[in-house]
Amino acid sequence: MAKKAKQNVDKIVKKVNKEFEKTSSQIEGLVNDALKQFDSLQNQVQEPVRKLLKEIDELRDREMKRFHEEFERRLEEFHELQSSILERLGVASKEAGEEVKKLTDEVSKEASTAAKKSAPKKTAKTASKAKGATSKPAAKKPAAKKPAAKKAPAAKAAKPVDKSDLTLVKGIGPATAKKMKDVGITSIDQIANPSAEDQEKLKAFSNVKGYSQFSAEAKKIS
Repeated sequence: MAKKAKQNVDKIVKKVNKEFEKTSSQIEGLVNDALKQFDSLQNQVQEPVRKLLKEIDELRDREMKRFHEEFERRLEEFHELQSSILERLGVASKEAGEEVKKLTDEVSKEASTAAKKSAPKKTAKTASKAKGATSKPAAKKPAAKKPAAKKAPAAKAAKPVDKSDLTLVKGIGPATAKKMKDVGITSIDQIANPSAEDQEKLKAFSNVKGYSQFSAEAKKIS
């Protein structure tokens, strides 16, 4: 009885092992298929990407080549234009120089002729008078009196400072000035030489930029 039971157990074990091997083979086959499909999918994805990168490189090379060709062509045109302009300017300068020289010669010739015609002829009588005439020293003219220097007008008196205008203090704007007046700071003197009460009021504006210099700036005005 025990021997028969042992045979049944061995049979079951063998069957289980066989099923396990079969299942393992199937799983391994499925894994291999999945890996193949993954490789295939990866190749399908990489191929278009490689193709796209290749096309981009080719396009970049073509555009760079076209740019260099266009640049060289424009540069050559610029050099030709520059040479043409310089050549024209050289010819124009030469022609202008010849025209100016010709015109200057004509003007000088006409001026010389006009000067000869307008020169008065001296008679013998005029010449003898000129020889006998003695030159008298010119009488000195009395020195003209210099006009008295005008006195500079007296400087106008400076306008009194409106000490109620708190915006005259550097750093205090219209909005801050209004707030100060609302709390009772109505004069620049209260900022320059604040009383204990004024100091308490001014502390409310300690967050204003330049607060620490308000007193010093106010003293400059007052």
